[in-house]
Amino acid sequence: MMITVGCTPRPEPLIPSALTVVKTVWIPVTTFLDSAIAAGAAPGAVLGVSVAGQRFLYATGRLTRAETAPVEVTTVYDLASLTKVLGLTTAVMLAVDDGKLELDAPVQRYLPAFTGAEKEQVTVRMLLAHESGLPAWRPLFRETESRDQAFALTDTTPLSSKPGTTEVYSDLGVIVLTQVVEALYDERLDRLLARRIFQPLGMTSVGFLPPADRARIAPTELDPWRGRILRGEVHDENAARLDGVSGHAGLFGSAPDLLTFGEWMLAPGPTAVPPFRRSIVEEFTRRQDLVPGSSRALGWDTPSPGSSAGAFLSATSFGHTGFTGTSLWIDPEHQMVIVLLSNRVNPTRDNPRWAPVRAAVADLVMTTLLGDRR
Repeated sequence: MMITVGCTPRPEPLIPSALTVVKTVWIPVTTFLDSAIAAGAAPGAVLGVSVAGQRFLYATGRLTRAETAPVEVTTVYDLASLTKVLGLTTAVMLAVDDGKLELDAPVQRYLPAFTGAEKEQVTVRMLLAHESGLPAWRPLFRETESRDQAFALTDTTPLSSKPGTTEVYSDLGVIVLTQVVEALYDERLDRLLARRIFQPLGMTSVGFLPPADRARIAPTELDPWRGRILRGEVHDENAARLDGVSGHAGLFGSAPDLLTFGEWMLAPGPTAVPPFRRSIVEEFTRRQDLVPGSSRALGWDTPSPGSSAGAFLSATSFGHTGFTGTSLWIDPEHQMVIVLLSNRVNPTRDNPRWAPVRAAVADLVMTTLLGDRR
């Protein structure tokens, strides 16, 4: 177990928050996380918190249940569906900011191969809000033999509902958007994000297709399809079929680098990478209300009862989770970022203990910082 408390602001300090840190004894949070790991919720985990650029990092547990190597705060995890926001959504925001993409334009304007009944009605906004009418998933890894084939099958998959009428969390929709971005920039998603976002921000651990030296990476599942424990290989089978590079899954990264990303999303002024126009950030992170009752923003999610955000983050917060046991929440009102990374799928995905941990940790972080003033 390792604790690191960062008390030095980032090179570009954020505007001081209205939230005052009235209590910095993190024992309630760390004790709870230790107990969750001891109870088998995951082999190990890393918690990262940033408040107005001040950081707290904590690691607990082991890399796997079968080995003694401890988790460090710099341990790299398979981020799973956090790829949808750190990767794909960021790339779409970049395309909007660059004037290459319109949110309410039909997808077919950018991707003519996206064909089928009523698909001419599907907009980029609908795909980002998971309200396009596409089904949630299909086993592309079994149905196709290459990235191109998987894209083609995704593009011709029939809609399961009328566009804009139903929320269905759809990996297929994100795979469609992956193609849109790659067509707009004539560059594969991994290279685009590395060149424009991750490398300039100094996020050295974040990327697709990790290098051969994988000692820092927490293994995920003993995968029946591939017949081995996965370490530095994307856990998601469809992302693997897409050569490990897709907007829905495939990114790896560490808690410190995810805090950097969150701090950048909150940045009010110049940083190592110019921030998006605030109007773009606000549009992507506000609840869209295209379908009544949906909590979805564009790519991002917003707090809702029973979600991983817990009960105390502000209404302006936005975040996401990942199947492997990862989550990220950003709270503009409190200038706060909460990162929680784990490999709860090791050695098997049949582990339901992690889901309640996310919300409980978020609540404990907030009560630790706010005390009785929440």
